[in-house]
Formats: sequence, C-alpha cells, structure tokens
Amino acid sequence: MVEGPRPFAHLNAPNAGLYRAVMGAIVAAKRRFAVHMRPEDVHEAMVRRTGSAPDLAEITAALASLEEWGNLRADPDTSRVTTVEDFHRARYLYQLTRHGEAAEEALAAYDEALGRRGALQAVALADIATQLRALLGLAEQPEPDAAKVHLLLRGLVDRFTDLAGNAQAFMGSLQRSIDLHDAEVDAFLAYKDRLIDYLERFIADLLTTGSEIAALIGSVERAGVGRLLDLAARREAADAAPGADGEDDPRAREFERLAVLWRERWDGFRAWFVSEPQHPSQAKLLRSQARAAIPQLLAVVSALNERRSGRSDRSADFRTLATWFAQAPDDAAMHRLWRSVFGLSSARHLTVDEETLTEREDHPVAPGTPWAQAPPLRISPRLRKTGSYERRGKPNRVVDRSELRRQLAELAAREAEETAAARAALTTSRPTRLGDLGPLDPAAFRLFLTLLGEALAARRPGQRGVVTTTTDGSMAIELSVVDNAEPVEIHTPHGVFRGPDHLVEIIDLTAEPAREQSA
Repeated sequence: MVEGPRPFAHLNAPNAGLYRAVMGAIVAAKRRFAVHMRPEDVHEAMVRRTGSAPDLAEITAALASLEEWGNLRADPDTSRVTTVEDFHRARYLYQLTRHGEAAEEALAAYDEALGRRGALQAVALADIATQLRALLGLAEQPEPDAAKVHLLLRGLVDRFTDLAGNAQAFMGSLQRSIDLHDAEVDAFLAYKDRLIDYLERFIADLLTTGSEIAALIGSVERAGVGRLLDLAARREAADAAPGADGEDDPRAREFERLAVLWRERWDGFRAWFVSEPQHPSQAKLLRSQARAAIPQLLAVVSALNERRSGRSDRSADFRTLATWFAQAPDDAAMHRLWRSVFGLSSARHLTVDEETLTEREDHPVAPGTPWAQAPPLRISPRLRKTGSYERRGKPNRVVDRSELRRQLAELAAREAEETAAARAALTTSRPTRLGDLGPLDPAAFRLFLTLLGEALAARRPGQRGVVTTTTDGSMAIELSVVDNAEPVEIHTPHGVFRGPDHLVEIIDLTAEPAREQSA
C-alpha cells in the first residue's frame, strides 16, 4: 500500500528545527520567483538568513527526508553533467510540492494568529459609518449602480471583518497581559497608563460612532437592503464558469448561493451593532469588556504596588513558611516554628485546679502516653453545658422592637419604590441629549444629580466622553461632549436646572434587558 504525503511529519521528527529552517529558505526563495534549488543554494540561503548553517551533508539528508514526506519534489540535476560518472552521481533540484506549499501557508497563518496582538480600530468605525452613508444614498435611488453597490458592500465586509478580528485578538492579548502581569512588572506599570487611555478613547468612539452606525443600519434596511444584496450577488454570479453537468445557466444557481451568503453577512454585521431582546449587540459586549478591563488593570497595579511596598498576600506568606519548614535543621526546630507561627496550645477555657495538680504530682503521666490510656480529665457539667464555671445571673428583658422593625421595613420599601421609579424615569434606550430628559420629579432629579456628578468627577480635562457607574453598581451613565452645545433647561418642582447640553445614556443595570437600537 502506497503511503500518501505527510507534509506535517517534519514537525514531530528529530531535528525539526533543521527541517523548518530548510523549508523557510525554500519558501523565501519562492517569494523571489526561484523555482528550483540545489542543496548548495539552500545552504547559501540559510547562511544569509541566520548567519550560520549546518554542513552540506546534513542539508542534503534533510532535503531527502522532506522529499520522502511529500513537502518537496526532487528532479535530476543534469545541467552540470560533463561526464558519465557525473550522470550516475545523484544530483537533484528541489522545489515545493502542492502539499508542502499548503503546509507552509498553514504554519505561517498559525504563527501569525498566535503572535497577533490586534487593535481597537476607532478609525474603522468611522470608515464603516462613511460607507453606510454612501450605501444609504444608493439605496434611495430608483436604479442604483450595481458596480458601486458591490464595491461598497465588499469594502464594508472587508473593513468590518478586520475590525471584528482585530478587536477579538486585542481583548485576548489584553486578558493575557492582565493574567501574566508578574512576568515583567516594570514594563506592565509603564504600559498600563497608555493602555487605559487607549481603552477610554475607544469606548467613547464606540459609544458615539456605534450609535450612528446602528441608526444608519436601520435607515438602509428601511430603504431596502435586500435589493442591494441581490445586486451584489448577481454581479458576482455573472462570472460563474459553465458546469460539466450540462446545466443551461450555472449563474442562476450561483446567484442563489451568493444571495444567501450576502444576507448572512448582513445579518452578522447588523448583530454586531444592533441589540435585540435578550441578545445584546457584539459592540455592546465589547464595550462592556473594555470597561471591565480598566478596573482589572487598576487592581493589578494596586497588587503590584502593595507587593513592592513590602506587603504580601496569604499565598506568599504560606510559600515563605513552607520554605522555612524545608530549611529547618531538625524536628525540634520545626515544632518551635509551628508553635511560633500558629500559636496552638492547650484549651484556654479548661482551668487546672489544685486537686488536679496534686494528682499529677503524685501520679505523673509521661508526655508520650496515648490519650486513650491517660487518666481522664474531670470537667464540670456546667462548664460542659455553658462553657463557664460561674452561673450567670438573670438576663435582661428583651425589648420588643417589632413595631420599629415594621416601620423601618415600610420606610425601606417606600424608598425602594421611589428609587425604582426614579431609575425608570431616567433610563434611556439610546444616547439622548440632556435637554430631552424632560421634567423630573424630586426623587428622579436627586438621582440625576448624583449620576451627573459622578460622571463629571470621573471625566479628566480634555476628555470628550466618560463612562462610570454608581457606587452600588445599580446604574451606569455614559456622558459625551456635544460640539457647539447650547444651554439647556431641566424643569423640576423645586426650580430649573440649567447647563451646557451633553449626550447622555443612562442604563439601569438591575433591570431586564430591553430592546435597544443602539450599540
């Protein structure tokens, strides 16, 4: 039975590093349009790449093994044959096979995915919004240009795919940075300030631009996005090659396949920016992950600072104690260390009276006597029952505070209802201007002032947007600066609140998820 190609066998073989270096030299030569390589060429290329290389015999043996596994193809090298002896001597030219080239491409993609750090691309959000505005303009035309629609949708898919992939890679690398902060403490401390600023800028951009993208998606769908997707699918299907099964028009079947594919792409794109009941958008989840990463980073920095200042956690203490036990010279030193660290001694509530001491002097008990063979220790029944030798006096009368507890429960319930009503009055389903909040009752206005004060206190100079939560974690507020904002008024029973207009989104974190049309 003939064994098929095994292009990945060299990864687990001895001298795998040599095989990878040889294949790397051949792949690099192929990028320079070199088709065939002799062993001498491979040796020279490895010297140029790394500055050193194994001898020619080892490289020749490695090439033969790779040819056996199917990574390379060997052709007789007759270009330098001048005698019959040269003709019978084994000389080969090596080139990549289809299996070997596919394996190298797979390994390159694997290495790239492992080393990819990703990024939070705020610029991509602006590009997506620009392309959606152009797509909306085409959707509103009676007969949109199919070429323009196709190019816009292709650019939108490419930009969105890049955005989603980079964001996923960045959040994964960010979590690894948080989990592995012990590796390089100084580098982590220098990196965290820039990283927090980077996260805050992206959260602000995702809040504002993401809301605009969600609104544009709705406008495009109302204008008829299905017609645009069919135009793109029909334009791609026009290049379908004729089939071998005698099909009259293979473009029709290709159009059906591409129409389904484009609708799946649009549904995935829409789910990334538009929330549904019980299904928050991916942009909203990404924003939550980015917000959660900031306190995690700060907690790591706090732990590092405590460790640097000499404070240690319990796990570090136990590891140090284990080291001391391992370094103790004998059992007696271990027992002294044990008593010093844990302070375990006899029960303090068991007192020894004169009668017991006299009994021990008359009949001493060796320390090594098993407890089952030692004389019993007499304990007073009162001590066994109450834990004390002395009889306590009559306890004080218990004051009946049931009426006070009832009044407090009613007051707490009333305050909880007022707070819930205030949260419901302030909660917004999308970013809203301050001037649109409308009249507020006293409870809602007090809660609004608290939220506004926390947001303004958290915003730093020069920062356009801020996201913060209340101290009890029940509500979140996202506040953004509005360019050329005019003064607004909010009417309350106690007066009128005036101030510059802002874009605000207030979220009740205790309520059930509602239908949202914002990212």
